[in-house]
Amino acid sequence: MAERRAVQSRKTGETEVHVTLDLDGGPRSIDTGIPFFDHMLDQLAKHGGIGLDVKARGDLSVDAHHTVEDVGIVLGQAFREAVGDRAGLRRFGSAVGLLDEARISVSLDLSGRPFFVYELDPGRERIGNFDPQLLEEFLRAFVTDAGISLHIVADAGRNAHHMCEAAFKGLARALSDALSPDPRRDGGSPSTKGMLA
Repeated sequence: MAERRAVQSRKTGETEVHVTLDLDGGPRSIDTGIPFFDHMLDQLAKHGGIGLDVKARGDLSVDAHHTVEDVGIVLGQAFREAVGDRAGLRRFGSAVGLLDEARISVSLDLSGRPFFVYELDPGRERIGNFDPQLLEEFLRAFVTDAGISLHIVADAGRNAHHMCEAAFKGLARALSDALSPDPRRDGGSPSTKGMLA
């Protein structure tokens, strides 16, 4: 299997983001200036078996929105590059993320076509300096630029920290499943069309 690694950057008047991604593992280093968001990205990398380096600087004195969304954009771009044509992969993945009372179902398709269903309400109370409403913004940006169809549905949960973390863990495990080689495909496209786009 070819190397599944990518480096992407984005610089705007609001943020500067650099991402190095290795879908087959490696070190993890996350620094966005938003501690809870760093913790969530580390969960994604750890439980997804992904090597991930994220460095982001943004206008946090205004709000975390621009930084969180732009990290999603750049991570999605890196993912799309690293995954390539998706030949020989399982393509589909699903998992349930659990943390105490929170249970979040995650299903995804590496279809090449972005689609996002989000049925999770972690409330509006901040977790440290992180607004849990930004979870949806990050995921939408990631899905759009990665070309993934993603459904995230809360089955249970009350604590915002638990719900967000369960969502990231579920996403990590679903990605790990979808990115795994499927020996039955013999390296071919996981689509009757012969390609994913």
